[in-house]
Amino acid sequence: MIVGGGLGFWARTVNGLSFGLGIGLAVAAMVWLVIDSFFINRLLRWLRTEQNKDAPAVMASSAPSMPGVWGEVADRTRRLLKNRDQQLQESQARLDEFLAAMQASPSGVVLLDAQGRIEWCNQMATQHFGFDAQRDVLQHIANLVREPAFKAYMAAGDFSHDVVIPGNFSTPARPVKLSVHVHSYGKNRKLVLSRDITAVELAEAMRRDFVANVSHEIRTPLTVLSGFIETLQTLPLKEPERARYLSLMAQQSQRMQTLVNDLLTLSRLEGSPFPGANDWTTLSALLAQCEQEARALSGVIAPQGHRLEFDPGPACEIAGVQTELYSAMSNLVTNAVRYTPEGGLVRVSWTLRDDGRGEFKVRDTGPGIAPEHLPRLTERFYRIDRSRSRETGGTGLGLAIVKHVAQRHGAELNIKSEIGQGSCFSIIFPATRVRRIQVAQIVQAA
Repeated sequence: MIVGGGLGFWARTVNGLSFGLGIGLAVAAMVWLVIDSFFINRLLRWLRTEQNKDAPAVMASSAPSMPGVWGEVADRTRRLLKNRDQQLQESQARLDEFLAAMQASPSGVVLLDAQGRIEWCNQMATQHFGFDAQRDVLQHIANLVREPAFKAYMAAGDFSHDVVIPGNFSTPARPVKLSVHVHSYGKNRKLVLSRDITAVELAEAMRRDFVANVSHEIRTPLTVLSGFIETLQTLPLKEPERARYLSLMAQQSQRMQTLVNDLLTLSRLEGSPFPGANDWTTLSALLAQCEQEARALSGVIAPQGHRLEFDPGPACEIAGVQTELYSAMSNLVTNAVRYTPEGGLVRVSWTLRDDGRGEFKVRDTGPGIAPEHLPRLTERFYRIDRSRSRETGGTGLGLAIVKHVAQRHGAELNIKSEIGQGSCFSIIFPATRVRRIQVAQIVQAA
């Protein structure tokens, strides 16, 4: 405007044009308007272009360069947009981290809107309920989870407690239990947390069964003892009858003592640290103890005895706790003696495999075990024939002890059996816990 006014004043002075000043000012104003319009259009085109970008991370580098006040406006606008984009990116990063944390959660997480429709769910929730994370968004949860207990829980609106429902893959043979707890947040929104409690329910059932079994096992000999004690206190008995009652009482007392010892052994195995690999025990000593116990037991339960064969195999040592190893091996040998008919064969052997692993094997010619019983043989107090077990003095804990000892020593317990063909139990020890020894070492140790 100053330049135009100056030119107009010059024209008025030199050429005598009285309106030169006005023309100059008007031309300057038009030029100013055209220049401003040009800069404004550039700025608007830039803003529209950046607004339509999917990833507006390059605004600062693409801002137009303009002189004067429009350059200041463009620069300040660029800074504001850059700060906004940084805040959006930081917010998105925090949201992604939050969602990733919920994805990593061991519990199922489902976010519901005010109408009960699914807004988001993690991978664990899709497994628990059978959702599809993409397809089921905005679907009402009541249309997808049709369990009556869950519908009643949602309808009641009392979310101070959880509800237990079957899981997506639950079957009668393999039941799956879910604990579902709803929490309200925001404006009538809800957070649904699900947790697989199948193992907890199973552990609780096993605990109840364990307590019931222990109570039953102890109550039976206690009933016998209390009956005999009452008889001895109230009736005059002859010496033979008195001796017989005392013998039966001692037998029941021994049965209870054996049960308590087995329970204590299991408790000690579960609560103590894993055995190291520095304490070595000679296999021949363990087998000698097992043979002595087996022949003594055979003479008690079978007047004509059994055919007992012990093959010590190559001279070896095992790294582990001697008392635990003897307990496991002895349980397998005595079980074979107990369940093999009089005159039957029980063969105990030790072999060293080509890969360095050692195998302790007990084979018998007993009645055999049906296939449906094999997976449960190592459960506590599991018996195929309860009456037969009590007759032979078994507690139902022997194979559970064997399994725990094998696991603690990194070994495998294998069971093979067929009805009428006998049974074969073997413990396979890892090569790191087995080593061969020379005969000279055995003589020196002796």
